[in-house]
Amino acid sequence: MNKADQSFNDEFKPVAPPEAYHPEASWQDKVLYALAQLGEATAPDVAAKLTEYEPEEAPQVLHRQAEQVLMNLYEKGLIKGAEQDGEVSYNLSKITQSNTGGTDPDLL
Repeated sequence: MNKADQSFNDEFKPVAPPEAYHPEASWQDKVLYALAQLGEATAPDVAAKLTEYEPEEAPQVLHRQAEQVLMNLYEKGLIKGAEQDGEVSYNLSKITQSNTGGTDPDLL
């Protein structure tokens, strides 16, 4: 694999929220963790959730970080988003209901 391919893979690898909140983690991991806890949320919702984990941080900083991380991931196509009332609601596209279909090859 050449350097350009590796750079692309690093930039566009699938996102995975951490399983626990870590104060020393990157802002991306913190924002992804908060979004995973909420399921679907706007940047202000994620910032509000972050205040539970980062009570010492200024709300404006949390909002700016949430907005930047979410928009960046959304623009890269790494998370889903739907615009509603002029605001984007983001989600991690997790499957929340099991597939009711079968795998019978005769029916395909």
